[in-house]
Amino acid sequence: MSKKIILITGASSGFGRLTALALGRRGDTVYASMRGVNGKNAASAADLVALAGKDGIDLRPIELDVQYESSVDAAVASILDEAGRIDVMVHNAGHMMFGPAEAFTAEQLAQQYDVNVLGTQRINRAILPAMRARGDGLLVWISSSSVAGGTPPYLAPYFAAKAAMDSLAVSYAREVARFGIETMLVVPGAFTKGTNHFANAGHPADAARLASYEESGPYAGFSRTVQDAFGKIVPEDADPADVAEFIADAVAQPKGTRPFRIHHDPAGDGADVGFAVLDRLHAEMLHRVGMSDLLTPALKD
Repeated sequence: MSKKIILITGASSGFGRLTALALGRRGDTVYASMRGVNGKNAASAADLVALAGKDGIDLRPIELDVQYESSVDAAVASILDEAGRIDVMVHNAGHMMFGPAEAFTAEQLAQQYDVNVLGTQRINRAILPAMRARGDGLLVWISSSSVAGGTPPYLAPYFAAKAAMDSLAVSYAREVARFGIETMLVVPGAFTKGTNHFANAGHPADAARLASYEESGPYAGFSRTVQDAFGKIVPEDADPADVAEFIADAVAQPKGTRPFRIHHDPAGDGADVGFAVLDRLHAEMLHRVGMSDLLTPALKD
């Protein structure tokens, strides 16, 4: 199978970094995008370059900030100019916020949506014209088990944004299928080790309202209670690298045979069951209205 040209967002750490390496080791060319490739993430970019050289893989860090259309457009244009195409787009960039929902300002929620939802829209508007023209491509969206499974408290902004992104991905899948563009949603569960989600999580800007929850009353100390309780249900050997390998395995499959969703949740919060029902309902509606072809990408004759 020919080498794929892959762009992945948020590749400086966590699932993004692991997935970039997993895909690169399969023989594909991976553009590992991140903010501050020559600034705050310069060390991460340099480390990826070193690993690529050591392992003999084609992995190329590139500047891309999903919050800025100019940055997105410049990165995509650079890749298209250099490689001629983008075969696979991995929507991975995301940011987590932790704390009682009321203590976050509306502006903080808007920022959460800007990264996790609007960022994917900026990317799609940049890459889809070329994919549509070629009649080929794969969109991979990193969703969350929280959308249809267990939802710990104090993660409302993150979960709401992930649910919005998942819904957007499902709609996109139907709207690009006839252009020959395939969609796959990846549903990781909670991982307390191997990612920087909690370490880099945002916190409420309204300190007074946060204190009204955390310092007295029925929710005093609840932040620690939540983290301890849900940390206990994640197995000690849960490894986020397994998610990256699942993604690489699925991307390597022939077009039209890839699963619409793949799950990897060591904690077993039930998202696989919830999504099975939701996706079945979505598919049945398309069958009823005579649009079953939208469930799979059009294949070239």
